[in-house]
Amino acid sequence: MPKFRFSVDWGTIKQNMAFQEVSGLEAETQIIEYRASNSAVFSTVKMPGIAKYGNVTMKRGVFVKDNSFWTWYNQIKMNTIKRQTVTVKLLDENGKEFSSVNFSAYLQKRMNTGLKRLVFIIGGPYGFSTEVYSRANSKLSLSKMTFSHQMIRVFFIEQLYRAFTILRNEPYHHQ
Repeated sequence: MPKFRFSVDWGTIKQNMAFQEVSGLEAETQIIEYRASNSAVFSTVKMPGIAKYGNVTMKRGVFVKDNSFWTWYNQIKMNTIKRQTVTVKLLDENGKEFSSVNFSAYLQKRMNTGLKRLVFIIGGPYGFSTEVYSRANSKLSLSKMTFSHQMIRVFFIEQLYRAFTILRNEPYHHQ
C-alpha cells in the first residue's frame, strides 16, 4: 500500500488529494546592480530583478471524487488563474498564546473572512530574520518552553486537529 506524504490544497476549499512526491518549490530572484551616471557615490545599487520559480512536480497522486485539480490545471494552461491571498503566521516564543478553544475560534474567524491561505512557520533556535518578522502578519506561541523542531511539529499538528474537532463539535476535546 503506497504512503502519501504530501497533501496539496489551494483556494478556499479543502482538497482531497494526496501525492507521494512534490518537488520544484524553489524560487530565485535575480539581482540587478546599477549606478546612475549622475550619482556622487561610486558604488553600485542593488535591486531585485526578475523572479524565477521552479516547476512544481507532483508525482503519484490520488484524486477522490474531485475534478478541481483538472479545473486548476486548465486555468494554468489558459493563463486565467487568479491571485490568492496568503497570510503568514510565525510560530515564535514571543507570539500570542491561545487555549485550544480560543485557537479554534481564531481559525474559525480567519476562515470566515474568506482567507485563501494561512501559513504557519516554525522558528529556528534563534528565531527568525528581520525580513521574516517584517513579512509576518502575526506571531503565535505554543509555549514559553523550548522544544525541538520535531516535537513542535507534532504538538502543532495535534493542536490543529484539536481545533477542527472543536469546530465540528466532535468529542475529542474535553473541558
